[in-house]
Amino acid sequence: MDSVTLVVIAGAVMAGFVQGLSGFAFGLVAMSVWAWTLDPRLAAAMAVFGALTGQIVAAVMVRRRVEFSLLLPFLAGGLAGIPLGVWLLPAMNVDLFKAVLGTLLVLWCPAMLMADRLPRIVRGGRIGDVVAGMLGGVMGGLGGFSGTLPTLWCTLRGFDKHAQRTVIQNFNLATLSVTMAVYLSTGLVTREMLPMFAIVAPSMLIPSLLGARLYIGISEAAFRKLVLSLLTASGVALLASSLPKLLA
Repeated sequence: MDSVTLVVIAGAVMAGFVQGLSGFAFGLVAMSVWAWTLDPRLAAAMAVFGALTGQIVAAVMVRRRVEFSLLLPFLAGGLAGIPLGVWLLPAMNVDLFKAVLGTLLVLWCPAMLMADRLPRIVRGGRIGDVVAGMLGGVMGGLGGFSGTLPTLWCTLRGFDKHAQRTVIQNFNLATLSVTMAVYLSTGLVTREMLPMFAIVAPSMLIPSLLGARLYIGISEAAFRKLVLSLLTASGVALLASSLPKLLA
């Protein structure tokens, strides 16, 4: 087994478990491993494929009643943002994008973790839901990062554990399905990538199931801390993979 295959498996295993537990972050976790050695377009396609596979597993394992009144604003924004993300992918400086996003997560999420009570946004919520969904769609088109900013926004809005999981799980499932369809139709997914997809799917399956099982027994407070800790760790990983390239 060569080193590239080992890197792909390691990224898929870690990302699968995190996504099964939290409902998002496959792309961020996987890219923090894959970005060091894989071509950015290949890594992006694999991240979208792996995240979509994990969301399908989560939809079976963690079934929640869909609250369409909460979901639809996110979904409308997300579907509008996907084409922009796909269009930007070939031309965008991915390292600069990751550095900006990583800085935002590293600065904001620890502050929320250390706060006695999380700030709750009560005004302009629906408009914010659409904007968060659109930004999630753009990031999904760029490489499967669709759940990061919507998850942060749900936390700021004060959604409880189950409401947040329902919104993010269904939002990710829909946006990642559309993103993968766009990738296939525009040729961003090539035949040469299929063997890598065949490695990602089985590598992430059992970790995703374990993560989903663990989610069921986690408390509300622990879940909130977990989400913010994962977002912070994702920011650190994004900075670690992007800053050396930008400085060079």
